[in-house]
Amino acid sequence: MSVRYPRPLRPGDRVGVTSPSSGVADALRERLDVAIEEVRSRGYEVVVGRCMDGTTHVSAPAAERAAELTGMLTDPTIRAVVPPWGGETAIDLLPLLDFERIGRAEPTWLVGYSDMSTLITPLTLLTGIATVHGGNLMDTPYRTPKGLRSWLDVVAAPRGEAFAQTPPGRHRSGGYDDWARHPGVRDLTLDAEGTWTRLDGTGDVDAEGRLIGGCVETLANLAGTPYLDTSRFAGDEPLLVYVEAAEDNAFTICRNLHGMRLAGFFDRAAAVLVGRTHAPDGRTLTQHEAVLDALGPLGVPIVADVECGHVAPRLPLVNGARGRVVHTAARSGIDQVLD
Repeated sequence: MSVRYPRPLRPGDRVGVTSPSSGVADALRERLDVAIEEVRSRGYEVVVGRCMDGTTHVSAPAAERAAELTGMLTDPTIRAVVPPWGGETAIDLLPLLDFERIGRAEPTWLVGYSDMSTLITPLTLLTGIATVHGGNLMDTPYRTPKGLRSWLDVVAAPRGEAFAQTPPGRHRSGGYDDWARHPGVRDLTLDAEGTWTRLDGTGDVDAEGRLIGGCVETLANLAGTPYLDTSRFAGDEPLLVYVEAAEDNAFTICRNLHGMRLAGFFDRAAAVLVGRTHAPDGRTLTQHEAVLDALGPLGVPIVADVECGHVAPRLPLVNGARGRVVHTAARSGIDQVLD
C-alpha cells in the first residue's frame, strides 16, 4: 500500500480539537486553554468540537464522537486533528468510522498516542494515510528536550524531508504534574538518567522499514482483525514496529504481545522498538523479560527504553514514514523520511 502524507501545515491553517475517547474535566480547562494558545502561537486557527465533556470516561456517545472525528478528517479546511489525550474505550468508534470516506478525502494529520493508538494505527493500515504517534494537545505546552521534536514540528515538516531524533538521556522517574493547580507548567521533570537497551543480544543495530505501532493494551484487542492487518500495508517492504506498555503488569503484556505475534502483527518486522514504561513487573517476570519472551522468536533486533511511550519525554513517530533506527555504543537515534 502506498503511503499518503497530509500536506505540511502552514500559518493560517486550521487545527481541529476533539476527544474521540476521554474529554476534559472542568478542573483542567485552564490547561486546555493554555494548550490551545500554544497551537495558536504557531499561527494556526484552532477549531474546538462539541465532543469534549470530561464528566465520564467518554466525551460523548460513540456515534457523536465518530461523526465529529470523521467530519474533521474530511473537512478540507482542517489540516490536522489532535485530541486532548487518550482515554479508555476508543475501540467503540472503529465500526462507526467511515474509513472509505476518510480515505477518499484529502489526507489530514491525526495525532495522538495511548488510547488514540486504537484509531491512528488502523487509519494508516486501512487507508495508507500517515498519522503521528507521540503527542497530544494537553502536553503541547511543554518545552521539547534537545534531540526531540514536537508533533507541531512534524506536521509542518516538508514532504520528503528527513528528520532525526536522538534520546536526550533523561526521563521522568514517575508521577505527573498537577495541571489543576499549575495549568501553565512548561518544564518537563526529567529527573532520571537512562538510554536505550538492546534486549535480544549485543552488537550494533541498524535497521530500516516503514514505521507502525502503538500502545500494547489497546492494539492487542484488535489482533487478528482487519483493523490491525500489517500484511497488506507492508507488502514486500520491511517494517519498524514499535510498541509500548501503559500500565498493565508484565504477565498481561507478555500475553498480549504473544497474541499480537501469533496474529501476524510482527511478521514483516525488521526490528522492534519498545517504549520506556513505568508499568509494573510481575513477581517473576520483568517488563523487559515479557517482551523478550513474546518477541524473541522473531529473531530481529529488539531495542527497549525508547522515548515512544507513556514516560516523558516522547519522540513523535509517523506511522507510514520510512524509518531507520540505529543503536550503537556511539549513537542511538531514529531517522524518518516522509517519502
